[in-house]
Amino acid sequence: MIVRINPENPQGRLISRVVDVLNEGGVIAYPTDTQYGIGCDLLQKRAIEKVYRLKKRNKKQPFSFICADLKHISEFAKVSNYQYRTMRRLLPGPFTFILEGTRLVPQIMLTRRKEAGIRVPDHSIPLLIVQALGHPIINTSATYDSGEVISDPEAIEQTFKGAIDLVIDGGPVPGQPSTVVSLIDDDPEIIRLGLGEFSQD
Repeated sequence: MIVRINPENPQGRLISRVVDVLNEGGVIAYPTDTQYGIGCDLLQKRAIEKVYRLKKRNKKQPFSFICADLKHISEFAKVSNYQYRTMRRLLPGPFTFILEGTRLVPQIMLTRRKEAGIRVPDHSIPLLIVQALGHPIINTSATYDSGEVISDPEAIEQTFKGAIDLVIDGGPVPGQPSTVVSLIDDDPEIIRLGLGEFSQD
């Protein structure tokens, strides 16, 4: 099922409909400031396992997840003053920051070193979904088995028919990945270059 949501002025009743699907353990596809993402409620393990199967991904490779803002991040990650200042300067934006997760993060979403990838995209639709849901949604890019990114909502629905409960058409997205930066030990390291330009200013 495709639901068209206005990215400039998202309709509240449609955001509520998406949240209902997530609360029922559903999997959704949604736009971000980088690519279309696939995700579910961070706190529903069965739903997370569905996404692992759908992406054919090893459970030793955790997905990142989307928080609503910096205050929200601090519930799910241990944030130092340096990390807070760095993220405040760059978020919302096309970055995924690697941080040490708190106990609120399900084990399945942490690396062996208890690290998690966290996003606050500069896109109203996922942020409003997370705010309305009350906790994060997991985030992995919508891709074909070949790894090629899918940027068209109708193609996402066709590709994952039966595996995704709801696809949000939020218009075009850049179709490029976020920049991944580890902030562990206050020692920034660029893990993957993407749309975000990272500086330590």
